[in-house]
Parts: sequence; structure tokens; C-alpha cells
Amino acid sequence: MPFYTYILYSEKLDRYYIGSCQDMEVRLEQHNAGRNKSTKAGVPWVLKHTETFEARSTATQRETQIKNKKSRKYIEWLINSAG
Repeated sequence: MPFYTYILYSEKLDRYYIGSCQDMEVRLEQHNAGRNKSTKAGVPWVLKHTETFEARSTATQRETQIKNKKSRKYIEWLINSAG
């Protein structure tokens, strides 16, 4: 089963959230149900970008790589350049 690195956007907070998971549909539901402390205030979240990987470790490494850039400009470039 694939693993995903994803970027969500909250219009309410004008904020992006980067994460990784195995089941994208379930994870998005969890975020939008307010079940995640760090995203609860931003409901509803919209999925803006996903990347697929074969291993959980690769997905989490990619999540960390994006977060370490600390750049909204980079996140928006990723979203806009994907397809």
C-alpha cells in the first residue's frame, strides 16, 4: 500500500499544513473532523498537493524536507507546479 506526503490549506487561517499518512481519504476526514490538535482551528482543510511513495520512511523524510524549507513560497510553488 502506498504512503503519501500531503499539503492541506485552510482558508479560515490562510495557512498550510504538511503531513504524511497511509490512507489519504481517512486522514483528510480526521483533519476536517477536528481530531488533530494542530489542525482543529482551521477546519475545513482542502487537499492541495500529494506525493506518493512506496515506503513510510520516504514519505516522512519528504514531509520533513518540505517543513525544513520553512517557506510558504516553496509550498505554493510545489502546489502550482504539480500538474
